[in-house]
This record gives sequence, structure tokens and C-alpha cells, in this order.
Amino acid sequence: MSRAIQAVRGMNDLLPGALGHWQRVERCAAAVLKAYGYREIRLPLVEKTELYVRSIGQVTDIVEKEMYTFEDRNGDSLSLRPEGTAGCVRAGVENGLLHNQVQRLWYAGPMFRHERPQRGRYRQFHQIGVEAFGMPAADLDAELILMSARLWRELGIGDVVLQINSLGTAACRAAYRGTLVAYLEGHRAVLDEDSLRRLHTNPLRILDSKNPALQGVIERAPSLVDHLDPESAAHFARLRSLLDEAGVAYVFNPRLVRGLDYYTRTVFEWVSGALGAQATVCAGGRYDGLVEQLGGRATPAAGFALGMERLVELLAQGQVQAACGEPQAYMVLLGEEAQRRGMVLAERLRDRGVSVECDAAGGSLKSQLRRADRSGAAWALLLGDAELSAGLVSIKRLRDHGAQEQEQIPESSLAEVLASRLAP
Repeated sequence: MSRAIQAVRGMNDLLPGALGHWQRVERCAAAVLKAYGYREIRLPLVEKTELYVRSIGQVTDIVEKEMYTFEDRNGDSLSLRPEGTAGCVRAGVENGLLHNQVQRLWYAGPMFRHERPQRGRYRQFHQIGVEAFGMPAADLDAELILMSARLWRELGIGDVVLQINSLGTAACRAAYRGTLVAYLEGHRAVLDEDSLRRLHTNPLRILDSKNPALQGVIERAPSLVDHLDPESAAHFARLRSLLDEAGVAYVFNPRLVRGLDYYTRTVFEWVSGALGAQATVCAGGRYDGLVEQLGGRATPAAGFALGMERLVELLAQGQVQAACGEPQAYMVLLGEEAQRRGMVLAERLRDRGVSVECDAAGGSLKSQLRRADRSGAAWALLLGDAELSAGLVSIKRLRDHGAQEQEQIPESSLAEVLASRLAP
């Protein structure tokens, strides 16, 4: 026998029994986003590599080390998407959605990065991304944060902390960069290999280092917020005022820089202490220069992405119950006539909104009831010769309050009875 083929390392199957929390997050996010006027857009998994080089940055870890890049048959360099913002901007520019328009968009799906797989970080991971265009004021930044905070409330997630910072404009970051490099040069002896490599290419990323040996140096580094231009300082003050007025608690983190080059002014992260090293469940900010950088007209923009795997883990830790796609009722069919009539009855129940799984494997009453119990259904519906002749259906509760003796319900009123008993 040949060896069974296994999944690619870091790319995981999502099995039916574990999808309840995933579906709950997806449904809840779609409802919250709709309430704020956001519309769904669906984007390709593969883009031209140049898109990410120009947007994320040539000297970022993602572009240098993590992208899945390949040549197609025409010799073009293509990449599996490592994040969604660049593709959304590309789609907006290409399809004329952005110029002199306000757009609120969202998307969902898998992203790909060739990283070392670990808890909360996989080579195929899933995000819900939110992007808004055409609104320059800090009011949009506040809306994004309020919207994400509402999602946590709807999901029942409380163990998350909001961190915010401002990166200012490209011009004030360039001025700050000289100050930061001069400071870090004075501590060159303690910098690790990654930090030395970034020192003259992307020194702000050193502030995001998780190396414990560097934390003292990082804490004493000059603060970017002290180098903001007046407009960026006013923008950040407005954001903080709006969050204070809305009662959203936050922590000002002057070392929060994010890992992508396109961010300007506001950046934020929601982090949880329950996830270990991979603590960020949602992150984003403003990227006012990216649309122009990718060939469009200058357009203010901001957005965020939330990590599905990490949110699902938080829900599982909280023991929040979620429906996992189990049927509400399982139809046990005894005999050829019952199988024929049962299929029709099941269709009528589905017309009334009851999810029904019909036994199609046959066998004894005992074996079918065993399958009914394994299905996760709340009720077993039994149909045999005796029930058919009397116009009845026997029903038996399988869970919640323990197995009970079965009772018989007229077939004509079965849908109504089940609907009332299945109501929350």
C-alpha cells in the first residue's frame, strides 16, 4: 500500500465538527459590517508579485522571505496573496471604484505566508479584511475601531485590549528616521542580526522586535509621536478624543509600528493575553498614500484585518457554544414505503425551516438510532409501517434533557410541533 499523502505543513483542514465557531464569526462579522454600510468584494488568491513589492515594501520580511512566488507559463512572476489590502486597492483602481468616491468594502478568505508554523500562525491562514476609501478625517479611524469593538461584544469576547499609535506622514517619518538611526548606531553592539540588517533599510521595524534582549534599547528609543507634523498630531488628538467620548478604552503604544510599509498616521491593534506570543487578533490603520502608489489618484484610505484562527481560538477558550451544522432532526426510516414517504415528509419540514437528515444506510431500528445520536440532532423522527397506517410520526428527544420516551404526533402537525420545540 502506498503512503497516504498529507496536507502541506502549516496548511490545515477545517473539519465539519470544528466549523461552528468559524461560521459564527463569519455570520456575525457580515451582520456588523452591513450595519455600518460596508459591501463585500471578492478578490483573486493570486496577484502579480510587483503588487506586493510596491505596496508592502521590498525590505519587509513578507516580501523578502515569506511570499509564495512562482513564474507562470508566460514567465510572469505571480504570488499567492500574503494580505488583502493591496489586492483590494488594485481592484478598486482597476475597476474605477475609488476616484472621487467614498467606498466601504470588506472581503474574506485565505492568505499565504511561508513562515515557521506555530500556535496562531500558519502558512495558510484566514482573514476578514475591511477597507474604506475617500475619507481623510480621523472620524473614519474611530469608526473602524468602534466597529471592531462592536464585533467583540456581539461575539462575547472580552479579553482584548486596544493599542493605538500614529506614524505620521512619510515626510515626518523620514525626519524621525535619521534621529532613530543615530540612536540605534550608538547601541549597535547589542543589536541582533535582523536589526542590523534593517538599520539602514527599515529601521522603524526594529521597534517591533520581540527579542527580549533588545527591549531596553527599544524602550529608551526616541518616540515617533514627538516628531509628528502639526496635521498628524491634530489627527491623532481627534482620534483619541472620539474614542474617549465613545467610552472605548485604549493604550497608547509609541512602539506600535505594524509590519507593512504603506501605513500612515493611525495604526492600531487589538491584542489578547490568552493567545501566547501571537497575541494580535485584529490590526490595521490608515494608508493614505497607497492608492496613488499603485497607480490611482491620491485617495485617503484606512482599514483593518482580523485573524480568523485566533478569534476562533478565543471563542473555544471561552467555551462559547456554537452550532456546528448538525441537523435539528434525524429521520429514522424503517421499510421501503417509509423510505419513500419519509423523503417527501423531510422536504415539507425543510420548507418550514427545520433542518433534517434522512437515514440512507438502512438497517435495524437500533443501528439507525445510533446514527441519529451521532449526527448531533436534537430529535429523532421515526417512521415505519405502524406510523404510516395511522398518519403519525414517532418523535424521540435525543439530548438536552436526556433521552425521553417517544411520543406520536400527527404527520399534518409535525412541522408546527417541531418548530415550537426547537425555538430558543
